[in-house]
Formats: sequence, C-alpha cells, structure tokens
Amino acid sequence: MFSASSMLSGLVSEKENRLIEVLLSSVSTRQLITGKALGLGAAGLIQVAVWLVSLPLLLNLASSAFGGFFSTIQLPANFIVLGLVYFILGYLFFVMVSAGIGTISTNTQEGQQLLMPLTMPMFIPFWFGSLLFIFPNNPIWIFLTIFPITAPVTTMLRLGVSDVPAWQIAVSIVVLVLSIVGVLFIAIRVFRIYLLMYGKRPGLREIFQSLRSG
Repeated sequence: MFSASSMLSGLVSEKENRLIEVLLSSVSTRQLITGKALGLGAAGLIQVAVWLVSLPLLLNLASSAFGGFFSTIQLPANFIVLGLVYFILGYLFFVMVSAGIGTISTNTQEGQQLLMPLTMPMFIPFWFGSLLFIFPNNPIWIFLTIFPITAPVTTMLRLGVSDVPAWQIAVSIVVLVLSIVGVLFIAIRVFRIYLLMYGKRPGLREIFQSLRSG
C-alpha cells in the first residue's frame, strides 16, 4: 500500500508542475503507467527481500532475549512463495487504483482522501484478527480471502494460523488477477481523458459517462 501510494503522489505532483505533459510527449499513456508501476514495485520488492533475508537473524536475536520462544517459529517455503505472489498482485491492484485516483485529483491531499475509502477495508483482517484465530474458516473470512481489496492480507493471516483450502487460494488469485486487469483498463481510460484536465475534479457520474462514451 505504501509503495502504491507513491504512484498517486507522483502523478499529482507531476500534474501540478505540468511535467506530465513533457513525459507524455515522449511515451504513451500505457508506457508511462507501466514504467511507474514497475519502478515502484521493484523498490517494494527490494524492501521485502531485505526483510526476508534479515528475518532469521532477527528471530535468533529475539529468541536469545526471550528464552528461546522465537526459535520455534518456522516459515514454510510455500508460505514465502505465496507471500511474494500476494505482494505483487496486491501491489499491482492498489497501484492501478492509485493511478486512476491520481489522474482525477487536483492535489495530493485530495487524492489521499479519495484513496482512503478504497484502502481502509484492507485493514479489516487486522482489526478483527482475534476472531480469525478463533474462527479461521468462518464464511466471512472466506469472503475476505476472495475479495480483491482484502485478499492479500486475509490470505496470509489465515495461512499463519490454519490451513487454507487450495481452491480458496486459487479462486482468490484468479479474482485478484481479473480485478487488476479491469482496474488497469479503467485507469488507462481515465488517465487519457482527465490527466491533462486542470481545475475542478470530475464527479463520479461524470467519470462513468466519460468511460461509457469513450
């Protein structure tokens, strides 16, 4: 989420400074969005790699400080692989959402306000994490595992406390991939229509009309 929010801030800043007009004179809309997404995503992956490499050392240090408790913690290979998969998919989903919102925002503060209602549901699994430990297979958690906004966090939390059926993981990944494609399509359309428009932010109804007529 932090990596994706950088997309919003960057687009709004470049739009305010009119730098985006210079960039679009050299590259296409799709190339600009893709390049920004790959660059920010690579930076995020480097951070994740540093955490993974540092984790054994940190666990050993914590274990010696707390009487060996943390020495029993193990991270299976499939857990790490799925963590990377959901990081990439979750990042791509939110970065495309951020790109669309950054396009229609007149300033960074406004963009953050518009982004918040779409990103706050991502924290639902953390807020009700105690219930996840008690009822890991409740239908609500299954829904949150498949719902694209909450899927990355919910799936990894559930994998940490219980076994998640393979079909739920498969459906979750498929739905997330389809959501990324859909949001990418909308983001590019919105990008092309509104990026070079300054002043008043378009309303939701106006955006829908523009997408339908475009």
